[in-house]
Amino acid sequence: MTGPQTEGADPPGTTVALPGEVVRRYEKFSRFNSPYPAHDRGRAVDLYPGDGVGRSPVAGVVSHVRTVGCPDRPYAAAEDHLIVVDLDEGWCARAGVPPGTVARILHVIPEVEPGDRVAVGDALGPTTRSGFFGQWVDDHVHLGFRAPGADPLRASGSLPVAVDAPVEPVAWDGTGAVVERGPNHVVLDGPRRSGAGPAFAALASDEGVPLDGGLTHYAGGGTFAHAPRPADGAGGGSLGPGDAVSLLGTRIGTAADHEAAGGAPRVEWDAVDVLANGERVVGLSLFASRTDRFGVKVVCPDREFAVGEPVTVEVVPSGDPIRLGVG
Repeated sequence: MTGPQTEGADPPGTTVALPGEVVRRYEKFSRFNSPYPAHDRGRAVDLYPGDGVGRSPVAGVVSHVRTVGCPDRPYAAAEDHLIVVDLDEGWCARAGVPPGTVARILHVIPEVEPGDRVAVGDALGPTTRSGFFGQWVDDHVHLGFRAPGADPLRASGSLPVAVDAPVEPVAWDGTGAVVERGPNHVVLDGPRRSGAGPAFAALASDEGVPLDGGLTHYAGGGTFAHAPRPADGAGGGSLGPGDAVSLLGTRIGTAADHEAAGGAPRVEWDAVDVLANGERVVGLSLFASRTDRFGVKVVCPDREFAVGEPVTVEVVPSGDPIRLGVG
């Protein structure tokens, strides 16, 4: 989730194909689980390291380090940070972009300086609890890109991003027990993946497509490029623009074009509510995860669940759906 550094109208441009071997260094990733426009348009990716270390997803030379303001929230730091890296030609070639492309990295307290050379996997500094995050959002590295010659510091101009990492769609019946509690969320043990698929898995729609985003507390979400189901070798479902998307028997949205060439479709959410044990909650926080039982995160600031408590999740049509903004 990223703040105003990536807002604004973005021009069309070359799609950055983030290599799968880069993404596999992280525990989780998401392209659409954010209310900010760059994510909604498929022009950024969030990478979750899981150990509090902001490791570089790119190789090149640091050109800028900036401290920026962020929304004032009691659970978060008062400032955030931007690290700009001039990408090596070799990294650009792997990602299918021209030399001179630059990377923008946010939510890491920089322990690097302009002129430092970084390789993929190098520690840039510790991750920070940014005021751009919702309280239920785990620490992560935000990654976006700018074309050669573009101003890397201005508030628009990010390139489309596609992730070259297949994601296994895992079906779920809507039930689970609470295995983790946070200040305004719980994690259910959720579905267990087969263990024989690709590195990442995500909750599947009824059509068999892995889902991404804040369902439906952010206005839009998305999907991942899915892999064959390991049980029978058959592929999951596929979506085209205008196709309906459903979960737990309820239509939740409509597939839309992704701005990134080769990117999995975005989803424009329908007006629905998420219920947990019959009570409305804010929504589901969806992402791709490497763990065998990746869990389902339920955002529920006004509802308490005990560890071990069984929970049944439903999705129902709504006349007044919850929509969270960027403020």
